[in-house]
Amino acid sequence: MNLLAWVVLGLLAGAIAKAIYPGYQSGGILATLLLGVVGAFVGGTLVNLLQTGTLTLTSATLSLPGLFVAVLGAIIAIFLYYQFTRRAY
Repeated sequence: MNLLAWVVLGLLAGAIAKAIYPGYQSGGILATLLLGVVGAFVGGTLVNLLQTGTLTLTSATLSLPGLFVAVLGAIIAIFLYYQFTRRAY
């Protein structure tokens, strides 16, 4: 996938995931882009694991199913980020 497709998929997936996930997520456009790209890798890897049974680092493609997978991966990434950075009071 070329760089422009990664940027478009990252921005779309990150923005949709931030809109769906409850609460406030800080970060600007760069954080949203990074979240979407990480989500594409997380979602693509999980779908590949479920389909083939092998753990291979892959990314989702720039398509409607790929966007759906990337959004799910970005939501998982947000959840994991807040689980590991949660403050204990």
